[in-house]
Amino acid sequence: MIFLSTFHSTIIFVPSKSPLSKIFLIWLSIGIQSFGGGSATFFLIHQACEKYKWITEEEFLNAWALAQLTPGINLIKLTIFIGFRLRRWPGVIMAMSGLLIPSSLVTILMTAAFSLIQGLPEIKAIMRGILPATIGLALAMSTQFASPVLKLAFREGKIRFFFHVIIIIISTIAMASAQFSPALILLLTALVTTLVLILSPIRPPKEDQTV
Repeated sequence: MIFLSTFHSTIIFVPSKSPLSKIFLIWLSIGIQSFGGGSATFFLIHQACEKYKWITEEEFLNAWALAQLTPGINLIKLTIFIGFRLRRWPGVIMAMSGLLIPSSLVTILMTAAFSLIQGLPEIKAIMRGILPATIGLALAMSTQFASPVLKLAFREGKIRFFFHVIIIIISTIAMASAQFSPALILLLTALVTTLVLILSPIRPPKEDQTV
């Protein structure tokens, strides 16, 4: 896979000692709790990575960034990467099985049930309440996701920080306009960022500079 081969060439993989059964149960828990769409699942995966120290924050950010650049479902690619990072291919199988088994079963059952009760006023009210909550989850995850990126940029200098903020704003507007594909936005952002790095090399963070 392009996704894994790219990471294999850039990150030194040190498989963890986590038992395969534990990996499966943790991802099973994530799969069971994955109500509210991709934002909720992404939030749970990020929490698990922090709690069990599976990968560093930088690795998580890099994995998510590369997931955007390769075709397919981003959460699936993220799951594959983390599973591979933990226990290679057996880890991938356990992580994917844990994530997909409960969600697949629940989706089948709920689809059958929902077709019978979707017209009820109570169900419509529930759905109207769920949608704002999913938006809140997405905003919370975006804030949590942006925090380490902006902190690192600030340490590299105010110009770098404002450049990152501008990129975030422009990307958000471009996506909201629905006139640009995510792949095009990411490609253009990568090209612009590369040009900026060439013209203005990153200086060492303040704490790394000697006085």
